[in-house]
Amino acid sequence: MKKESGLKMFFRTTYQTGSPIPYILSIQIILFVLLHIADLLVDLGVISFPLYDWMLTNLTLPNTFSEFILRPWTLITYPFVYDGLFRIVFDCLWLYWMGTTFLNFLNKRQLLTVFFVSFFLSGLSFLALSQVEFLAKGPYSSLFSNSMGLASLVASIMVLVPNLEIRLFLFGTVRFRTIAIVFFSLEILFYLFANRAAAATFPIAILWGAIFMYQLQAGNDLSKWFVFQRKKKLRVVHPVKKVPTYRSYKGDLPNQEVIDEILDKISQNGYESLSSREKEILFRISREEQE
Repeated sequence: MKKESGLKMFFRTTYQTGSPIPYILSIQIILFVLLHIADLLVDLGVISFPLYDWMLTNLTLPNTFSEFILRPWTLITYPFVYDGLFRIVFDCLWLYWMGTTFLNFLNKRQLLTVFFVSFFLSGLSFLALSQVEFLAKGPYSSLFSNSMGLASLVASIMVLVPNLEIRLFLFGTVRFRTIAIVFFSLEILFYLFANRAAAATFPIAILWGAIFMYQLQAGNDLSKWFVFQRKKKLRVVHPVKKVPTYRSYKGDLPNQEVIDEILDKISQNGYESLSSREKEILFRISREEQE
């Protein structure tokens, strides 16, 4: 038996599990590497064009509608952009952990709905809140990273299984609700210093994750909004009237198909529409049941 190569095994165990998480993580990591390769090329003087700054400008979500209109694709690209190593490592680990926990209870369509819808809601909310002068202040003027999606995932899990217990190194067994509250607090605190508009947007992402889960528990799966079914072409079918075939019997009843056809005929046209043979069958059935 031919031994499987390490690279082939890696791709099989990583990308053929049916989970969308490895694909999301791969996009984030590849984009992070490309950004810093561009930065390195500029620092080494290989290129004079500020490629790193150009990529950040065109991939992160701006804080004004006038700039957003010129770069509308940033509403889709901003969650995958990272400029710091610590930040991307932290978020990748959290996404893997939270995504895996979510998929232990629900399916990948629901995960993608919670995760990606939060980006659209948070992005549009960030654009609106950035117009408030007080919130527009901060060292970062644009929005990037998948923190909003993580917030929605954590909130949805907290609503679904608030008393879920997780064993943490050095801390022992901790309830998931406690972990979620600590995560939300740290993220909001970070954004308060870095990007006030993002800090004001963060609770909206939390609210979306909670609403999705409350609706799901009430029997309303919001992820079904994104299930598209092909319209089937109408086909004209000309019904062929089937003539009942009666089985000869002596002492035994006719088959159930014949009985059903007779009863259908009575419901549509009345008892008088039956033939003498059909009336005889009904009479025989009633006598057999009485006996």
